[in-house]
Amino acid sequence: RKQTSEYSTSSSNDEFESGPSLTHKVKRTLRRRRKLEKETKQLMKQEELKRLHKAQAIQRQLEELEERQRALEIFGVKLERELRGESDSGTKDETQMLHEWFELVLEKNKLMRYESELLIIAQELELEDHQSRLEHKLREKMAIDGKSKGGCVPAHSEGPCLY
Repeated sequence: RKQTSEYSTSSSNDEFESGPSLTHKVKRTLRRRRKLEKETKQLMKQEELKRLHKAQAIQRQLEELEERQRALEIFGVKLERELRGESDSGTKDETQMLHEWFELVLEKNKLMRYESELLIIAQELELEDHQSRLEHKLREKMAIDGKSKGGCVPAHSEGPCLY
């Protein structure tokens, strides 16, 4: 009898010790999950801010580019009139005016290429932002499904759990 009571006592002690230990592990896992969620949200906000700043810089560059193109257009119209002889400034040599005209055309083409590049970069930013929002929605839906099933939701198809 003495052995039986010792065995049952030690058995219940083991269960008692594993209970709090399990609770501690669950709490620690929950803390890690919350910390990871918080870090993920911060990273997403930082990436969103970077995209926003980049988009604002692109917008400013596009506005400056538009102003420069307007100025070139005005100068081009004036130069074109001089070349046709509609203007009364006969002091410039025709060769000099043609040289200026070709320089103007080259500059305008360069600005148009640059504008195209900026528009492509802006479109990339929009797509990145859209992708980020879709990933966030997917994570939320997977988290809801995972919680209702009681399982863990992986961050990627072959990665560790999100939380």
